Amino acid sequence: MPAPRTVLLTGAAGGLGTLMRGLLPAYGYELRLFDVVPIEGEPDAVVGDLADRDAVREAVRGVDAVLHLAGISLEADFDKILRANIEGTYNLYEAAREEKVDRVVFASSNHAVGYVPRPAGPAPVAPGDLIPVETRHRPDTFYGLSKCFGEDLAQLYWDRHGLQTVSVRIGSCFMEPTSVRMLSVWMSPGDGARLFHAALSAEDVGHSIVYGSSANTRLWWDLSSARALGYEPQDDSEQYAPKLLAEHGELDPEKPEHACLGGHFTTDPPRWPH
Repeated sequence: MPAPRTVLLTGAAGGLGTLMRGLLPAYGYELRLFDVVPIEGEPDAVVGDLADRDAVREAVRGVDAVLHLAGISLEADFDKILRANIEGTYNLYEAAREEKVDRVVFASSNHAVGYVPRPAGPAPVAPGDLIPVETRHRPDTFYGLSKCFGEDLAQLYWDRHGLQTVSVRIGSCFMEPTSVRMLSVWMSPGDGARLFHAALSAEDVGHSIVYGSSANTRLWWDLSSARALGYEPQDDSEQYAPKLLAEHGELDPEKPEHACLGGHFTTDPPRWPH
């Protein structure tokens, strides 16, 4: 399909949202920005809460697609996760259905499958040992659980209403990786924009689940479903490996926080707000 012209970007003031505000317009998108807080330098941004159904529907009205990055991105008490990530995502999908928006790109997370054991052995991992997208949900936190809900909600809205979604199980999108684990799950901002563009513009996605990372030498998961959308990652975290390994050493599979895909989210998850 032709790339949608107008995209609602929720969570536009957040770390990932800020990166995508700067990168996605180069692909021809006109972004409508939405966040619960004002965005400095963006006087036209919509300030609203995902819990406010009327505000969400007004934000969705007239857009061609939604890139849904809003919500709590770390662990929190369940009632906070429920309001922001579960009820908020439901409100967004209802608004998209009511306003006949036919494409959502949903920021899922690797923490939806965080208790899945990571591949063992040295890098690179053999293709047959990469974690597939068909892996059943094994959330490592209430945060991860909310991403399982979002993926299942997306499936329901595709089956029942024909609303298409690409659920992107994002690793870690920063300018550069900051830990040894992140060498395997890092997504450069440039590759993030490439992946979101592919997810917004690919034909007939139905409900597709993809992993979101660069083409890292130490990759743990299968990027084939992302590549099937037209995603062509151009970056690799390996250039940062010598420094990080010198500081921290290799991951130890005997340590619980090193044994699973979700890392320290499985043992001592960082809390929101951070």
